[in-house]
Amino acid sequence: MTHHFHTELHRNGRVGWLRAAVLGANDGIISTACLLLGVASANATHDELLITGVAALVAGAMSMAAGEYVSVSSQADTEQAEIDREREELHANPVAEHRELAAIYIARGVTPELAAQVADQMMSHDALSAHTRDELGINAETAAQPVQAAVTSALTFSGGSALPLVTAMLAPAAYLVPILAATSLLFLIGLGLLAARVGRAPLLQAAMRVGFWGALAMAVTTLVGTLFGIVA
Repeated sequence: MTHHFHTELHRNGRVGWLRAAVLGANDGIISTACLLLGVASANATHDELLITGVAALVAGAMSMAAGEYVSVSSQADTEQAEIDREREELHANPVAEHRELAAIYIARGVTPELAAQVADQMMSHDALSAHTRDELGINAETAAQPVQAAVTSALTFSGGSALPLVTAMLAPAAYLVPILAATSLLFLIGLGLLAARVGRAPLLQAAMRVGFWGALAMAVTTLVGTLFGIVA
């Protein structure tokens, strides 16, 4: 008998690096643009503006990398602890674990008789993997990867941060604030659209979400910078 398999391309395996990439680039654009807008609104010189932007890029990239590594490492440690605990439970009481796995399949709509057979076969093949996947919800595609998250965040933050920094370098001083704000908002909307496209999520919703919060952040920092500039 010939078996024909229908292959579908899903985005589950992209969740880890996509989240880190979007977060890094989004934070790079917003934080650097906001910082530059705040400093520019406080009447800083062009040289002071560039130094601020470069410092924001380097410090932000390192901070993102460290933060992502620590955060995802904690997640990975938690996942491993759960797996180790499941391994011990399988060794101590395999019958109870078999019932637990069968109950999971029953809850998903499988008949009790078939659920018992499926649980028996799955545990005969690889009991730990079956429980890790179906009971704990942990699998190889979505498991935490600290190094990947750290590198991705650092690189994408640097790329995102470079966009408003280059804009500040090229824009005329007299129109720096409006040009920087407008282009940074376009960068954010473009990032939201790209992320939604890759993840096959609603495009308009993603663009509006990123654009709204980016515009709000830039407006607040510009206002604060202007107030400090007036006081000075």
